[in-house]
Amino acid sequence: MNGMRIFAAWKWGWWRVLAGSAILCVVAAVLLYGWLFADLPSVTAAELRATHPTTQILDRNGKLLYELIDGDAGKQIDLDLGRIPQACVQATIATEDSRFFWHPGVDPLAIARAAWQNLSGGGISSGASTLTQQLARNLLMGSDERYQTSYRRKLREAYLAWQLERHYGKDELLALYLNQTYYGNFAFGIESAAQIFFAKPAGQLSTAECALLAGLVQYPTGYNPLLDPEAAKGRQLTVLRLMKDAGYLDAAQAEEIGREPLQYRSRLFNIEAPHFVMYVQDLLVQQIGAERLRAGGLRVYTTLDLDLQRQSEVAVTRRLEQLTCRGAGGCDDPAARSRRADNAAAVVLDSHTGEILSMIGSPDYFSASISGNVNAALAARQPGSAIKPFTYAAALDPAWSGRAGQPPLTAASILPDLPTTFTVENADGALAAYRPQNYDRQYHGPVSVRAALANSYNIPAVEVLERVGVETLRTLASQAGIQTFTGRYGLALTLGGGDVRLLELTAAYGIFDDGKTVTPRAILKIEGLEIGEVEIGDWRFQSAATGAPNLQSPISNLQIISPQTAYLVTSILSDDVARSPSFGTNSVLSLPFPAAVKTGTTTDWRDNWTVGYSSERLVGVWVGNADNSPMAGVSGVDGAGPVWHDIMRLAHRVAPLSFARPDGLADVQICAPSGMLPSPECPRTRWELFAAGTQPTQPDTQYQRIAIDLATGMRATEETPDNRRAEKLFRVLPPEYHDWMVAQGIAIAPPAAEARPGDSVALAKSTAPPLRLTSPAGHTAYQVHPGMPQSTQRLPVAGLAADGRLWAELRLVVDGEVITTAQDATRLDGWWLLSLGEHRFWLEGEAVAGAPTTRSGEALIQVDEFRSDQLTYGVEP
Repeated sequence: MNGMRIFAAWKWGWWRVLAGSAILCVVAAVLLYGWLFADLPSVTAAELRATHPTTQILDRNGKLLYELIDGDAGKQIDLDLGRIPQACVQATIATEDSRFFWHPGVDPLAIARAAWQNLSGGGISSGASTLTQQLARNLLMGSDERYQTSYRRKLREAYLAWQLERHYGKDELLALYLNQTYYGNFAFGIESAAQIFFAKPAGQLSTAECALLAGLVQYPTGYNPLLDPEAAKGRQLTVLRLMKDAGYLDAAQAEEIGREPLQYRSRLFNIEAPHFVMYVQDLLVQQIGAERLRAGGLRVYTTLDLDLQRQSEVAVTRRLEQLTCRGAGGCDDPAARSRRADNAAAVVLDSHTGEILSMIGSPDYFSASISGNVNAALAARQPGSAIKPFTYAAALDPAWSGRAGQPPLTAASILPDLPTTFTVENADGALAAYRPQNYDRQYHGPVSVRAALANSYNIPAVEVLERVGVETLRTLASQAGIQTFTGRYGLALTLGGGDVRLLELTAAYGIFDDGKTVTPRAILKIEGLEIGEVEIGDWRFQSAATGAPNLQSPISNLQIISPQTAYLVTSILSDDVARSPSFGTNSVLSLPFPAAVKTGTTTDWRDNWTVGYSSERLVGVWVGNADNSPMAGVSGVDGAGPVWHDIMRLAHRVAPLSFARPDGLADVQICAPSGMLPSPECPRTRWELFAAGTQPTQPDTQYQRIAIDLATGMRATEETPDNRRAEKLFRVLPPEYHDWMVAQGIAIAPPAAEARPGDSVALAKSTAPPLRLTSPAGHTAYQVHPGMPQSTQRLPVAGLAADGRLWAELRLVVDGEVITTAQDATRLDGWWLLSLGEHRFWLEGEAVAGAPTTRSGEALIQVDEFRSDQLTYGVEP
């Protein structure tokens, strides 16, 4: 009996435990469900189609630039799946969710893969979101939760996706996805994207265009074809490969579609400063997300000055029309009408705050013929000589030159502008000869740093870069704000061998004010955001729900070069006298107030630039063609220069102050040709600016009075009678200048009786061959450009007598044929039209009539057809 009681008690106790456990499990399940799912919205159409207030993009004075009307209520047009091209559907499925038609909203295979990757990586690094989960996340989750990387968020997202699959069919979900997804540039939905990027209804999109749009969904700002066409094209090719892998295309179709050109254009809509507005929306999407932007209710005050923007747009259009003889003015110059310069971009920044006051990405945003909606202010292009100031800044700055193991140069330091061959690495990593040339195809002998930079001579710039090192220039430019120097570069980097963006290059010029970086800033404040810290671009500020101004500060304001170095560079770039040999005085680069400026043009005329600044504004201008086709003979001073001149004047309502001169500088009178202190024999002096401690301390030694024996023309000796002795003034330069001196008609000092190596140019006289071919340089390759008239594609050919004496006859010869002759001459110049193939050049002649013919050494060159994939480097001032 006792055993039965014990058993009954035990049984009753067990059931109580089971019942309690069940109750606890139910309570736990209810609590878990409440924690996970209770506050989730329903998946009704009303939730998915809620309307939102508008978002306004305003200029700095509150003038409306663009109003983002709620996509659901206004600009977004929903399409039935049957009205969307099959190619767009296939491209989306192949890219975003290849098993869309086979899973119930979540993909177990993708979850397993992501789980393994996350476990292997020790965190949540890979997602497994299906197309339905993306819909759930973007349309049903709040912005505070949408981007969390937590298992709770993933479970809630999966639950919502499952609910969506229960309430809607696959075709309905796919149509909803295509009509709601954000493609960038304020385009919500496939129809809006088709209109914004291609100015056509979605039903008319080609397979190539569908693949492009499908690729944008993953990263709309990074793959934006209007900002980075190359990145967008690469993404499109990835989508085509995925379509091939999914069986929608075969290999031949994918390859053929990938070769189709994409023509970007936009439909007309009301917008001011469209390129700038799209730039601002990209910044907003990066920081607050597309869905928060879509939710509306924001008033975004930007830095733009709409009045200046409109005036600058007029200046760009007017100057382009003048350049090409189009528009109301017109002209009768047939050469101007064939220049083919259809596009331009310009930016204006406040040099103190970095605020973008104007941004023009093309003359006409809505022009299909020039791909007007592509923002050339943000496109990567080769800058030509506009990059040279950074090379010289590194060489002038004690810290940067010290890192390269070199003492700093001064503005008076002498550089050789002579035919020079440098050894560089080519694209394959092999050593190759590199022989730069100047824009005017001339050599200017010994030139000061001031003259070399002001006139944009190429050979000295390469000499300076070899001195400080390519990596030094790349690092300095990158720290100044140029983010595109990420590849492998050679000495041609200083001539424009690396791509830059106009906005970044213009801002980078800000270091020449006080040595500190200037960070571009596009947004002043945002009304309507929850209070909290937000980073927009490189600026961090507190967003405000009220209309109160935001407190902002740049994330970085680095001291890149010393204030003294910055002022030296500015002094050179603002020196109208120093640049006059190349540009003349009072050119379009001159302004009625202090301003510094640099131009640049690439060798094949695809890009030309003018970038400059005052103490208040930074202004950069690019002129070229969006399709990268070459212009015809348009240089930076001809194309971008007039636009820059006009915008600089527009950007200054009152004349700016002079550039602030820092302490630690000294003005010293120097002998102009040598950069040393004046001597009694120095023919010309000038004042130069030096960083304290770098000024010269020795008198000039270039100009020397030498006693000459009038009977022999040689140096007088102790035995020379007084009646045959006379003093003459000679310019004495190192031996490498001998040929240049002869070509310039500069008298060569006779050698001393026992000259030592390096004493004088005269040493070269006794060992030099009697005839020298000075142009073209041997082992050089040229290309025949299809966009230039054949008659203009000529090569200068020149030679001289090494001893400077008259020869009875000189002849320039190409492949055995004489192209020009001269009698009683010391030098000979001519021109030769480029012709495909290998060619040999030499100079020959007779010292006296009837004497044997003497020949110079040969120069072998190669002329090829134009190669569009060939890198181009700047050659122009």
